Amino acid sequence: MRRKTKMIHGGITGDEKTGAVSVPIYQVSTYKQESAGNHSGFEYSRTGNPTRHGLETVIADLENGKAGFAFGSGMAAITSVMMLFDAGDHVLLTDDVYGGSYRLMTKVLNRFQLHHTFVDTSNSELVETSITESTKALYIETPTNPLLKITDIKRMSEIAKKHNLLLIVDNTFATPYWQQPLDLGADIVLHSATKYIGGHSDVVAGLVAVREDELADRIHFIQNSVGAVLGPQDSWLLMRGIKTLALRMEAIEANTKKLVAFLQEHPNVTKVYYPGLKEHHGHHIAATQSAGFGGMISFDVGSEEAAAKLLSRVQFFTLAESLGAVESLISIPAKMTHASIPADRRNELGITDGLIRISVGIEDVEDLVDDLKQALE
Repeated sequence: MRRKTKMIHGGITGDEKTGAVSVPIYQVSTYKQESAGNHSGFEYSRTGNPTRHGLETVIADLENGKAGFAFGSGMAAITSVMMLFDAGDHVLLTDDVYGGSYRLMTKVLNRFQLHHTFVDTSNSELVETSITESTKALYIETPTNPLLKITDIKRMSEIAKKHNLLLIVDNTFATPYWQQPLDLGADIVLHSATKYIGGHSDVVAGLVAVREDELADRIHFIQNSVGAVLGPQDSWLLMRGIKTLALRMEAIEANTKKLVAFLQEHPNVTKVYYPGLKEHHGHHIAATQSAGFGGMISFDVGSEEAAAKLLSRVQFFTLAESLGAVESLISIPAKMTHASIPADRRNELGITDGLIRISVGIEDVEDLVDDLKQALE
């Protein structure tokens, strides 16, 4: 089954009993049992819900995994995955990581003695030298948020296997349409499904897919124990969003390439970050491990004042958190998505006060170009 077809026909897509071509919304908390402990596969909706199960089979199919799991948010998914580890364990993470992931590791999970080190995972030698006796996992984003750095997933898989580590990949930016980390050797792939998978700024959710049955059992136990589950209506919205994911990602990338070309030529833009550029660090790796370069662009206008001025002038780019929607969104990472990262750390990473991140939508690209042109000038 080819990628576009899989978006429509992957997993459970309908209802055998009624012939409905869409999985129904099972707005139910509990299920009748024939006798004590003898049920039809569902007993309580924290443990399993038919609508959520439909979504979970789809994400497992899209990521070529053994099982999928739907959580109440991307952060709930990341937190549940981190609960695989014990006090005293150590995790290596991409340095240019989403601000929420940074906050989780440095302000919450550190209190439970889950240790961490942030490292530039695009440098495999640096990764290997950062591994300790207590290291249990590599956690990578590729492309990263917001500098769009690229990590070689196959190389990280080789390192993980050599040191008996789990490889966890946040695939939010690439989506399962463009990139399948499990096929490249990852053990766990996760998404903030709020973003491209949902695609319409109307749902908050997280998804996980795993390569092995043993990991599936462990994550299901954690999900059921902590109750970090997605509701049936939001599960249904994600299944609907997935049906147009291929079309949206292709339209978004086509728009993005034209915007990148415009920004590269503009005198008020000092730097453009986009994996599709040949000069972008890691471009050749991205071209090898992904079928597309995505719809995220970061660019620097030189100062906080210039960035604020641009944001005050745009008309078709909505100033908002999040990304991956049909409408184009714009933000200043230093003040928004990455504000939880200390300023000195942001500067060290290159997340300047003049850095702007845009999530390109599916509007007419000429309107988007004209909008940025008038705002920059």
